[in-house]
Amino acid sequence: MNVRNILISQPAPAASSPYTDIISKYGVNIDFNQFFYVQPVTAREFRAQRVEILEHTAIVFSSKSTIDAFFSICEETRVAVPETMKYFCTTEAIALYLQKHIVYRKRKIFFGKGTIDSVIESIGTKHKNETFLIAATDSTKPDVLKAFTKAKLKFQSAVFCKTMYSDMKEWDFHKYQIVVCYSPLDVKSLVENHPEFEQKDLKFLAFGPATAKALKDAGYEVEITAPTPEAPSVAQALLLYLEKNK
Repeated sequence: MNVRNILISQPAPAASSPYTDIISKYGVNIDFNQFFYVQPVTAREFRAQRVEILEHTAIVFSSKSTIDAFFSICEETRVAVPETMKYFCTTEAIALYLQKHIVYRKRKIFFGKGTIDSVIESIGTKHKNETFLIAATDSTKPDVLKAFTKAKLKFQSAVFCKTMYSDMKEWDFHKYQIVVCYSPLDVKSLVENHPEFEQKDLKFLAFGPATAKALKDAGYEVEITAPTPEAPSVAQALLLYLEKNK
């Protein structure tokens, strides 16, 4: 298969990246275009959920976008977040992002290892009596709420961000030989924009089992998957595929 064009459903890297090597080594063109984006809810949309932020003593964040949206809502609704508020984040990188909005104090900020179970572990017995507000998106998995229920924690969830699908109706997908999907939401956006889309000779690369399942459920074949032991990243998976099919 002669690969000339690759489409990746992500924003373009800000600087040099592993994809630079792919372009120079194989002479391919790589386009970066987001299939969906996350947009903060309005203050009116938040109020409609009837959630009182100050009734909670701890906030749970799983993304930087929900952090920005949370503090934006607080500003718009004139909610002064007390210094006693505790913050629980899924990763250290997300926890560190809080510095954009508050003075970072480790005694009030805690983080897990990327999963909701690790967040619950960081809560432990020491913080189990807090009243948690889960800063969610409209695509937050039910497993998150189930985990808090199973742990018998007092919590409430509120949507701070909503998913918006990019307008891809004019995109010519068949000028590409490989399309990389990072999320099931990428697949949903493709189907929303092109409900009659035919795969033909197009090859899909799926990042993660959930994305691979979404593609298969939509009726598409998955040619390449990542991460794998041989290809822990999308860039490495592309390199291996191009090497075998040059």
